[in-house]
Amino acid sequence: MPGTLWRPEGDRIRCLACGHRCVITAGRRGICKVRFNDAGELRVPFGYVAGAQCDPVEKKPFFHVYPGSDALTFGMLGCDFHCGYCQNWLTSQALRDDSAGTHIEVVTPQQLVRAGLCQGARLVVSSYNEPLITAEWAVAVFEEARKAGLACAFVSNGNATPEVLDYLKPHLIAYKIDLKSFRDQRYRSLGGTLENIKAGIRMVHERGLWLEVVTLVVPGFNDDEAELRDMARFLVSIDSQIPWHVTAFRPDYKMLEPPATRSRQIVRAAEVGREEGLKFVYAGNAPGRVGRWEHTWCPACDTKLIDRVGYLVREYRITADGKCPTCHTSIPGVWAGTGALPKGQSEADYLSRRPRKVEI
Repeated sequence: MPGTLWRPEGDRIRCLACGHRCVITAGRRGICKVRFNDAGELRVPFGYVAGAQCDPVEKKPFFHVYPGSDALTFGMLGCDFHCGYCQNWLTSQALRDDSAGTHIEVVTPQQLVRAGLCQGARLVVSSYNEPLITAEWAVAVFEEARKAGLACAFVSNGNATPEVLDYLKPHLIAYKIDLKSFRDQRYRSLGGTLENIKAGIRMVHERGLWLEVVTLVVPGFNDDEAELRDMARFLVSIDSQIPWHVTAFRPDYKMLEPPATRSRQIVRAAEVGREEGLKFVYAGNAPGRVGRWEHTWCPACDTKLIDRVGYLVREYRITADGKCPTCHTSIPGVWAGTGALPKGQSEADYLSRRPRKVEI
């Protein structure tokens, strides 16, 4: 379909969807491979999904957005990065790697939203591939989702532009960004630059979207304690209340040589985050093996506010107005009492649910 996020530059066009800001000549594609110049007009992906599932919002991961609720998550093909450890490489690298590729399904935004409502979802999330490069399709889905009373969120690598964030902002309540390293050379090996990601994190926070940041801790790539401290200090410089998730790597795609991250390694990474002043740090991908780092604690009185094992919320104590029940400190996030539930869903539904493949 004709895209929105671009501008003409002489006989070429400049794409504004991601930080690469590709200048594309007629008949050529951008770095992402899915946005292309068709006789002076930018054409973009529209009207299909390469994956759709209703699963826990904690899987995104969002730990401060409607804990215990479900998110209808959808994705397309393509990415502006080429990470060697990508777990979604069948979709993200489909137009870059001949061994990648998967079935796609033609669908309308109305069908997707209807499927989410039938599954009891509270959110609709764009993920799986890099959603910035398919932002026009995401907005079409989000417009229908908001009409139906569903919240919307983005799961992204953070390689954003001011233009794309301003385009997305009216539709979103939350945004997750991967901070993959704090060394520019390593970012360039993945297809990006550190400065673009740092700028993306700042811009999302400045726009008032709820932000959570994730770092996949890869042995030998970004697990040096000095680098982890640099990441934590950077986040503290923006806002010490940004949740930071440090998660465990498992060999995948083209990065098969590093060993899987041990639970003690992500626990240490989480400890580094707290030592540097972050108020909310979580260790992921090791359910039941990371102690207190799965749970949400009040930063003022250390009351356990949310008890988790993996994606299961076992106890939820934050008040309807988003405060600690013990000391009444305000806990930042998007909580159950701050918005309407979808029709037919009760607060009790928050404590028991299972991932479900969406049938459209």
